[in-house]
Amino acid sequence: MKQLTKAEEEVMQLLWEQKKANVATLIAQIPEPKPAYNTISTIIRILENKKFVGHKKEGRGYIYYPLISKEVYSNASMHKMMNNYFNGSFKSMVSFFVKKNDLDINELESILKEINKKE
Repeated sequence: MKQLTKAEEEVMQLLWEQKKANVATLIAQIPEPKPAYNTISTIIRILENKKFVGHKKEGRGYIYYPLISKEVYSNASMHKMMNNYFNGSFKSMVSFFVKKNDLDINELESILKEINKKE
C-alpha cells in the first residue's frame, strides 16, 4: 500500500470522519488559515490516483469518499513502521513504546487484556 504525505493523510482523516464530502465541506472542517480550494482539490486528485478516494457526480460537482478504511491504512502503516524501525519485531516495538512513554500499570493491563482476547 502506498504511503501518504502529511497533507494527504490530513485530508483522508477528514474523509474518514465525514464518510463522504465535497471539497468545500472538507475545507470547512480545516482550522484557520484555510488552504485554497485548488490545494485540496489537487490533494483529492492525488488520492484518487493512489486509489484511496473515489467520487460520484452530484449536481455540478463531485462527492468524494474513502476507498480504503482507516483501519486498513493504520494496520499497513503500523506494519511498515514495525518492519522499518523494529526489524519486524512486535515485541521490540511494544517495548520501545513502554519505555519511552512511561505507560502506567492500568494501560499495560489493558494491553494485556487485548492480547489475551486474540488467544
